[in-house]
Amino acid sequence: MTTIDDFPLKARDKLRYADTDRQGHVNNAVFATFLETGRVEIIFGAGLADDGAAFVIARLELDFLSEINWPGEVEIGTAVTEVGRSSFKLFQEVYQDGKPVARAVTVIVQMNEETRKSHPLTEEARTRLETYISPALST
Repeated sequence: MTTIDDFPLKARDKLRYADTDRQGHVNNAVFATFLETGRVEIIFGAGLADDGAAFVIARLELDFLSEINWPGEVEIGTAVTEVGRSSFKLFQEVYQDGKPVARAVTVIVQMNEETRKSHPLTEEARTRLETYISPALST
């Protein structure tokens, strides 16, 4: 079983009352927002995008493991599992009170903003992404 400490990148999000649904737990749609918080740490924190390019999600697999209850916060662990020519794959887990509540695999593609087609990652971006690969995590 993985823990938040297994991830090379960690982020936190505060739960808001507005995140809850009629059942009193955090709405499933908000889970994707938590994953975004973790992705931003890599995409913008590491300055990966090439000039004239942006990142888009090509695939998102999200497994709901448990409900999240308000109030409180969640921790998001993020790791890179693969680096391709113009894309990379992330493995993420969301935790509340140290317990995993969601798990996701996301494929992100760098896209040329003019042509709207895939755009190769720079060697520098590839090297940075590879520093976030954790041998302890596999998908």
